[in-house]
Amino acid sequence: MGSRKSTEGKASMKQRLDELIQEMIEGGIRFPEAKREFEKRFLSRVIEREKGNLSRAARALHIHRNTLSKKLQDF
Repeated sequence: MGSRKSTEGKASMKQRLDELIQEMIEGGIRFPEAKREFEKRFLSRVIEREKGNLSRAARALHIHRNTLSKKLQDF
């Protein structure tokens, strides 16, 4: 039963994402801007969840800590 709920949750998330993408396209948001904003918010949420610990955040993101630090500098 747990995997069914998980599958339904993923389908719902994909539907919400599709709707958001459609809104962004209609609003004239360009790909580089959308990508940058998504990445910035995604990384921020994971770092917040890990209470600012960049090493744990990098592990959770499955990226090297140096890569995470570089991305943060870019923002």
